[in-house]
Amino acid sequence: MINRCFFIFLTIVLILLIQYTSSEESNIKDTNIVNDESFKHVKVLDLHDNAKDIDKKIIGEEDNGFISGFTGSFLIIIVSEIGDKTWFIAAIMSMRYSRLLVFSGAISALAVMTILSVFVGWLMQVVPDIIVFWISTGLFAVFGIQMLYEAFKMSSNEGAEELEEAQAEVQKSELDIETSNLVNPSLEQGGATKDDKNINSIHKSFSYSTIIFMKSFSLTFLAEWGDRSQIATIALGAVKDVFGVILGGVVGHSICTGIAVIGGRVIAQKISVRTVTIIGGFTFIFFALANIVVKFFIE
Repeated sequence: MINRCFFIFLTIVLILLIQYTSSEESNIKDTNIVNDESFKHVKVLDLHDNAKDIDKKIIGEEDNGFISGFTGSFLIIIVSEIGDKTWFIAAIMSMRYSRLLVFSGAISALAVMTILSVFVGWLMQVVPDIIVFWISTGLFAVFGIQMLYEAFKMSSNEGAEELEEAQAEVQKSELDIETSNLVNPSLEQGGATKDDKNINSIHKSFSYSTIIFMKSFSLTFLAEWGDRSQIATIALGAVKDVFGVILGGVVGHSICTGIAVIGGRVIAQKISVRTVTIIGGFTFIFFALANIVVKFFIE
């Protein structure tokens, strides 16, 4: 009886052990399956995150993306170009010649200058990031302090002096325009037919328009070369999205030049160049501080 009970007990224990072992093996398999699925899920998540990072880089959602480049370039152009020599050149020429021709020539020159400046900044990307960071930040800080210093020492008629300087350059270029606008002597003597006169009139009009366009282009390009806004655009092109910087700069120049050709003389009498210079100085300093904050506290 005892042996029989012992045998039954031993059988129950063996059954329980087998059941327990089977259960453990099942749990291990399930765990392995879960782990495999988790690993696959993690890999999928990693790939998804990497894809999101790539998408961010492509569409410019990072700190140095399209929106940041556009905004920075736009603000710098607005605060540094209104009341500048190129601004007054466009204003004066628009009072003497076709506003459309003057605007087209000026904005073409400024667009070319912006693209060249951003390209130079883009080439600087081969330089180590820390060097580019300190160069761009230093330029913003120096320009800001310089503009505040100029505003502090600026006389009350500084805008008039800038206007007179730009006016002298425009008047100097007018002699070439008048010299180029020559008529055919045979027409003055009445030796040409009516059709010849019409053709020559169209040719003269086209030539004169081309001369005005080129004068606006060349005066603006030369006045802008080496300007503060150009160097600032180079600095932005080195650290921001190049397409954002180009578009922001062109839009900013378009607004400033449009204001100049529409009512530059009236606006020049209403605004204070000193006030615009102070705002520009603080804007440049703000960008320098923003670079430092992003570099050392946000990244």
